[in-house]
Amino acid sequence: MASKFPLISVIIPVYNRDRYLAEAIESVLAQTYPAIELIVVDDGSSDRSAEVAQSYPVIYHYQPNGGISAARNTGIALATGEFLAFLDSDDIWVTDKLAKQMAAFDANPHLEAVFGYAQHFYSPEVNEDFRKRILCPEQPIAAHISTAMLIKRSAFMRIGLFDTKLKVGIDISWYISAIEHQLQQVTLPDVVYHRRLHETNSGIIERHNANERIHMLKAKLDRQRAKLSNAI
Repeated sequence: MASKFPLISVIIPVYNRDRYLAEAIESVLAQTYPAIELIVVDDGSSDRSAEVAQSYPVIYHYQPNGGISAARNTGIALATGEFLAFLDSDDIWVTDKLAKQMAAFDANPHLEAVFGYAQHFYSPEVNEDFRKRILCPEQPIAAHISTAMLIKRSAFMRIGLFDTKLKVGIDISWYISAIEHQLQQVTLPDVVYHRRLHETNSGIIERHNANERIHMLKAKLDRQRAKLSNAI
């Protein structure tokens, strides 16, 4: 019975992704883990995202466009689960993602978060020019980002919400904070999701803001140097 399993709140933020949203939702509903509440936060979409989302058994919430961090944070506020998981509206989970990650928690009760690997793929509609411009890694890559993560709600709130001021590097910023808060984590050697590469990937269209990543890494190094100086 599902009542024997801790509830996982899965949050999908969406903004004008009706083309891919159904596949993302279905990959959550197909999970072998039985206790899930699925929350779709519509971040001001003007396409058919609302129609697509509401055709499935999800908790649907609409809000004016505020960015992916704001949408995720809204989903967290709506969530009632003991665990939190996140899926971007254009990506796809493998069917046993949550089951494998929960098994890791069962094996080690001190864990706070479990990550996994990502397998990239070209979305079927992209043309040859895109495939030449954008590299698709053939081998799975360790992914310390929200889509690959399952985390205890208490641990997430200890670290803090996603930064709504950032346009790119949102997961990097949060993960840096998680490390600084000594998050007890493990990375499974398994692929837990498939990352879709397409023309409207946020990381591609927001490349002009890529220097934010550099500033975040520099800020982390500065904080580490300051700690070392204070300890001497």
